[in-house]
Amino acid sequence: MEWVETTGKSIEEAKSIALDQLGVADEEAEFEILEEPKAGLFGRTRGEARVRARVKPRTPRAKNDRRERRPRREEGAGTGERPSRPKQPRKQEKNVSENNDNAERPRRERPEGPPADPAQVAAEAEKFLVGLAASIGATGETVVNIQGDDIEVQLNGTELGLLVGPRGSTLQAVQDITRVVSQRRMGDHDTRLRIDIGGYRAKRKEALSRFVTQVADEVVATGSARALEAMPSPDRKIVHDALTGRTDIVTHSEGEDPNRRVVISPAAPAASAE
Repeated sequence: MEWVETTGKSIEEAKSIALDQLGVADEEAEFEILEEPKAGLFGRTRGEARVRARVKPRTPRAKNDRRERRPRREEGAGTGERPSRPKQPRKQEKNVSENNDNAERPRRERPEGPPADPAQVAAEAEKFLVGLAASIGATGETVVNIQGDDIEVQLNGTELGLLVGPRGSTLQAVQDITRVVSQRRMGDHDTRLRIDIGGYRAKRKEALSRFVTQVADEVVATGSARALEAMPSPDRKIVHDALTGRTDIVTHSEGEDPNRRVVISPAAPAASAE
């Protein structure tokens, strides 16, 4: 996974910008703090925070060992006889032995092996999506776009709105399930899989970019900042990308998911040179 490097007035602000660039939530990313602001006079800080971030490599979920067994039938059970209690010293020795085993047991490591073939991952995703469409009585065809480790699978057809949901909420769930089916079961830790249904993401990107451009113009005209509605991280990334390059406004995200939102503010006027 590629790293992105961002800066901000604080570590949290630098992390927020990185999350918006990656288009993922906080729990899906990992960070490295490269530089922290230094304390200055009167409680002020000098310099900027600098962090590196990337999407967490996906690892297969480890199966929990079933170590709990049914208790053995005590001697004398069912005969009316009272079962004998084990001696205390022997019980203590057993506990010590279990603690030692737990301390010496090695941690599960990420399985080694050749990287998964992106084409095979895409094929598994296609198979699942076509079957999912059929399960709701719809007919779907897939289009695959593979660029290195980035995979996009588009499901097109009719009567697919149920798989998109309000503002793409169901689509996000379908994407998560498809990743489990096509990546985790294959032990894939390297590819990035993205799902689109009925061209929703492209339509959403176009409409959202057009909307935030209009909002940015209003912010410049009024001189007042404006906070957008709460959005998931992929939509926040669209907002930041759509306004990148504009020097008359600045954007930043605030709040915590799922109530995190983008704020568009007028850019500070440049200091005039004497």
